[in-house]
Amino acid sequence: MFVKVCGLSTAESVLTAVVAGADAVGFVLTPSPRKVTPTRARELLAHVPDGVAAVGVFRHEPATEAVTLARGAGLAWVQLHGDRTPADVRAVHDAGLKVIRAVTMEAGPEAFASWGEELLLIDAAVPGSGEAWDYASVRAKGLAGRAWLLAGGLDPANVADAAVRAGAWGVDVSSGVESTRGVKDLAKVREFVNAAKSA
Repeated sequence: MFVKVCGLSTAESVLTAVVAGADAVGFVLTPSPRKVTPTRARELLAHVPDGVAAVGVFRHEPATEAVTLARGAGLAWVQLHGDRTPADVRAVHDAGLKVIRAVTMEAGPEAFASWGEELLLIDAAVPGSGEAWDYASVRAKGLAGRAWLLAGGLDPANVADAAVRAGAWGVDVSSGVESTRGVKDLAKVREFVNAAKSA
């Protein structure tokens, strides 16, 4: 099970995630309680070992702007939320970076087709709510054989069951491992990675 821990903002949280076995860490470079600057992301990147993907997360910024910010942070991956087109994915690839494209469960069928992204992330209908949802409903999207991440409302207690229900290739967490909004609970980070890896 591929595990991404997102919204990290301290060296301690990054180190906790990678030591626990996370396959990817996410740095939010878009307006959010978890936002870090590209300079801060570059500092945190020093704690990310080779083999762990370091991802810059963006919402409504144009793909070209996301590329500029990600490069400034030294990141090789860009995660795109919001209304996107295949041209956005191409723009990131043309810059030599990899793409996680995020969609919500209420998106139209075309959004679940492959646009060439390395990973598709499937979130709840209301992203960021932190509420669990019908994870098994993802199976109807016909994603078997594709690399994709389940997100939205996941926490250490439900991630293993949710991943199995959805048939997920990987999982992504942010609010589900926080003590307060934007502040990671290091014990929860460890518990989440361990639980997900056991799925």
